[in-house]
Amino acid sequence: MVQARKIASALEVVERWPAGHVEIVSIKTSGDKITDRPLAEVGGKALWTKELDAALLNGDIDFAVHSMKDVEVIRPVEIRLAAIRPRVYVDDKLIGAESIDQLKKGAVVGTSSPRRAAQLLAARPDLKIIPMRGNVDTRLKKLEAGEVDATILSAAGLHRLKLDHVGTSIPFDIMLPAPGQGALGVECRAEDTDCLQLLKLLDDAGSRATVTAERAFARALGGSCLSPVAALATVERTKVFLRAEILSVDGKDRVRDEASFPCGNDASAEKLALDMLERAPESIRRLFAKA
Repeated sequence: MVQARKIASALEVVERWPAGHVEIVSIKTSGDKITDRPLAEVGGKALWTKELDAALLNGDIDFAVHSMKDVEVIRPVEIRLAAIRPRVYVDDKLIGAESIDQLKKGAVVGTSSPRRAAQLLAARPDLKIIPMRGNVDTRLKKLEAGEVDATILSAAGLHRLKLDHVGTSIPFDIMLPAPGQGALGVECRAEDTDCLQLLKLLDDAGSRATVTAERAFARALGGSCLSPVAALATVERTKVFLRAEILSVDGKDRVRDEASFPCGNDASAEKLALDMLERAPESIRRLFAKA
């Protein structure tokens, strides 16, 4: 809801509409309802999008707001990603200790993200990872109750809830973020030219270049919610610099690489993915459909 309000407010400002002109429709997704199991066990990332997609295609809403890391890399042709907002906070934050090194031996860390779990185990094989889902408040309460010693949340999510003071940023050499992390995307019907034109005013070219490169990398791998994948792109003048890694579930094996290419040349991101997969060990290759 906070994300939706941010997009609505931005649109009201650029169009000089009064506050509240954009109506927000609250839709509870399966991802919100099912919090006792990992996403991969109950439908993957579609749990965050299918109800919104249906509302969009039925004409119940004009556009939908998503956190891009939770959106499948292959989308229906009837839906268009009309805008990607500027992103600033892309890192993950550790809550419960000042650093991963300072976690006690055998500490219990709550996360349902295969990527975060694998990266944690790569740094600290002694850690015990247990599934933990729910919104930010739910996870923080579980930490306070002592159900886990630590958890990991995105810096962007904490920032949107005005909780910047919570947690410590994890360096990228330890925990590279998920593709699209920290970015808000706005989708509308592909045939709705008026809405496409309107939402274009909210689009940030730099963020679009980086997010689409990260998503192209992930799409080329053919992975699932069980596949630990990380990617982070930045724009340097007219070029995209992409860092990426793929890991085994237990974090024992890891392939890292990087590439630089012109903005919009997503074929280079796809090539990087396939090159990395080709030289990955079987423990990683079996997690991806393109292997």
